[in-house]
Amino acid sequence: MRKELLFAFAAFFFMSLHAIAGNFAEEQNQPNVLVITTYEKDVTGDKAKDEITLWGKPYEPGALFYKEIWAEIQTADGKKFRIDYEGGYEPQVVFPDLNHDGVKDLLQSSATGGSGGLYNYSLYTLAGDKKTDIGMPPALSIDAHFENDYKGVITFSDMNESFTVDLGDRKEDYERLGIFQDGKLNEPTEMMVIPYAMFEPVKIKGKEGKGLRGVQRISGAYQADAVGNVYSYWYYENDQWNLTDMKWEEL
Repeated sequence: MRKELLFAFAAFFFMSLHAIAGNFAEEQNQPNVLVITTYEKDVTGDKAKDEITLWGKPYEPGALFYKEIWAEIQTADGKKFRIDYEGGYEPQVVFPDLNHDGVKDLLQSSATGGSGGLYNYSLYTLAGDKKTDIGMPPALSIDAHFENDYKGVITFSDMNESFTVDLGDRKEDYERLGIFQDGKLNEPTEMMVIPYAMFEPVKIKGKEGKGLRGVQRISGAYQADAVGNVYSYWYYENDQWNLTDMKWEEL
């Protein structure tokens, strides 16, 4: 009797293992998981090319939006890493050296698909076979508000600068929305500071290597009511992002 029970338990155990292995293989090969693109770059600093595969799981079969995005990296010496990203459209990875250690970093981006043209970003390094999240530049400290006579005042505390914008050509819209009455503010009203729309690697004046240029939009009463763009320039040094310059462009 004991032998029969042992045999039954053993059979059940191996059947369970087989089922688990089958489920794992099915997950790895499910039809709605796609290879978006592959890259061959040295991202560990050993002078040998590593294989980077960017995977995505669409929201539904045939959809352009990926609800899950991740990169799998197989190094030249056989180590494996995985980096998970936020979902989005048109994901890609570029490989600048933004922390200036002589090793290419992984800067990933994907479009959010919103009306503001915003992108998700993520920055990692695998130097020395160690996965480290470098992070992206912080938000600028911006105050933007309306003032009497259809004016907008934008103050950039990080650079101790302020700009006044004449919005008189929009007065009919602002009067209709109840923001102004005959040029006088009905109540204190903030303008819209949109999050970073995008980042791009650029040369930073007076610095070795590249940094990032961030682009933000300031809007008036609603997102499509664009007032101007803020261009901020960042350089990674002493384990943090440092703001080196900022430019305001009125639209």
